[in-house]
Amino acid sequence: MAQTTVDGVEGVQGLVGQHLGHSDWVEVTQQQVDRFAEATGDHQWIHVDPERAKRESPFGGPIAHGYLTLSLIPALLPQIIDITGFRMGVNYGTEKVRFPSPVPVGSRVRAGAALASATPFDGGITMNIDVTVEVEGGSKPAMVATVVYRRYL
Repeated sequence: MAQTTVDGVEGVQGLVGQHLGHSDWVEVTQQQVDRFAEATGDHQWIHVDPERAKRESPFGGPIAHGYLTLSLIPALLPQIIDITGFRMGVNYGTEKVRFPSPVPVGSRVRAGAALASATPFDGGITMNIDVTVEVEGGSKPAMVATVVYRRYL
């Protein structure tokens, strides 16, 4: 269940500047990493070869792809905010994506979100949401990004 529920354009605009909450913690597994490698063609050994990653990488073992971390947002964000009063919504893009620290395979991550802006347009609203993905027990975020969504009336 989402931590924040909001209805319509005015409701969304009323949340600008506010922290919306956090998702649940989810484990990042080697199976997820391997499947992501298959889907994207990115088979770099730091992701898909646990033995070599343990021996040779500066991370002490395999890590998730940065883009895998980014791709968790559509699953984690609905745990944070539920937006009603629109017929549909679309992912409109991302801005300023950074991966300050790795996500070790087997670790747990969660997302936190804040609504940076909400700009109405004819037929809906564009929302810029600042998302931070953190690793449980980590000292720095694993990912920070501004994701852009459009909701249509």
